[in-house]
Amino acid sequence: MVPHLITALTGPINELEQRVLDSMPAIERWFRLEWMEHTPPFYTSVDIRNAGFKLAPVDTNLFPGGWNNLTKEMLPLAVQAAMAAIEKICPEARNLLIIPENHTRNTFYLANVVQLQRIFNMAGLNVRVGSISPEIKKPTLIELPNGDTVTLEPVVRTKRRLGLKDFDPCTILLNNDLSAGAPGILEDIHEQYLLPPLHAGWSVRRKSTHFKNYEEVAKRFGKMLGIDPWLINPMYSQCDEVDFAEDKGMDKLQTTVDALLTKVRRKYKEYGINEKPFVIVKANNGTYGMGIMTVRDAKELDAVNRKTKNKMAVIKDGQPVNDLIIQEGVLTQERVHEAVAEPVVYMMDRYVVGGFYRMHAERGVDENLNAPGASFVPLAFEHSTHMPQPGVRPGVSAPNRFYMYGVVGRLAMLAASYELEATNPDAEVYD
Repeated sequence: MVPHLITALTGPINELEQRVLDSMPAIERWFRLEWMEHTPPFYTSVDIRNAGFKLAPVDTNLFPGGWNNLTKEMLPLAVQAAMAAIEKICPEARNLLIIPENHTRNTFYLANVVQLQRIFNMAGLNVRVGSISPEIKKPTLIELPNGDTVTLEPVVRTKRRLGLKDFDPCTILLNNDLSAGAPGILEDIHEQYLLPPLHAGWSVRRKSTHFKNYEEVAKRFGKMLGIDPWLINPMYSQCDEVDFAEDKGMDKLQTTVDALLTKVRRKYKEYGINEKPFVIVKANNGTYGMGIMTVRDAKELDAVNRKTKNKMAVIKDGQPVNDLIIQEGVLTQERVHEAVAEPVVYMMDRYVVGGFYRMHAERGVDENLNAPGASFVPLAFEHSTHMPQPGVRPGVSAPNRFYMYGVVGRLAMLAASYELEATNPDAEVYD
């Protein structure tokens, strides 16, 4: 079931929405067949940009925070999806341990942990929060500004299992993206379910691998729909051996940026688009909106100042950046309260469970919005029970627009499923 939300957008009419709505039965059947062959990631959030002439995912997160930004009305959907996900993995599950990020003082982030705890609790599980942070040496109660509380407890590792004192979970839910690598305490756990698996963490994962898989998904989906896959797919290139701190590899980066901008210009010309193309240069294994810059002309890289280079040189947990993805920039035509905005779609198992708009009053239509100063507007439910309305003119119906977001979000989730299969160290290899 897809939640039907009021968006703050009427937006430009586009044929893509019409084609998606006309093909709804075929699309749902296509997804159903895909999920018979592939396992969806346990939970996923996808950042989407709607340029009016194309609608594409620009980032896919396999350890999504921000669950606290979903409205109360979305909780039942999340609970149902959580039940379905847990039943598939461990039907007799009783205890679930959530392992959060180590930044224990971030109350916004901890509100997200509380929301996850609530969802799985309502799905019929005993849920506790176990920290792998060296700071947490005893059960620590933290009060949040909204009146909620969360208790972080130090994890206890025995030879084969991970838990808390007097708490033995069958399932461990990671809400920690492992940017600095998988700590030893999480390795070699064979008797419990670790979700998502360790190879979904940013120490292993690469955005270029994800978008290579997404390109394949977009081509197959585009063929079924009879559309140019570019309309739902941001082109990309990869560039390694770059060192912003030492000014190494900048020529190679400039050449890669120039080549991609040329390809984007060609597409804009083909579709009669008068916007100025741009690319986003970002860390290939980054998260938290760190290590990202917008480039409109390759020559701009000659003049990058020291502050920007320092910002690009390291990402979360002090990880150095040498490997970059250069991604076709997708404008956003979305606005909420006059601020530039982008939709973020949340999924659990194979279901869309909700979403919100990320908005940023100080950012432009061609800039990264996942930055300090961003705020979030939950997408509110419509009071009617309309399914997407096939007879309605494109661009005027919120349920139709949100259905389209959900389709693109699920395509990115499917790509993540391919990606995790391909990078699974335990997969059997057949010659």
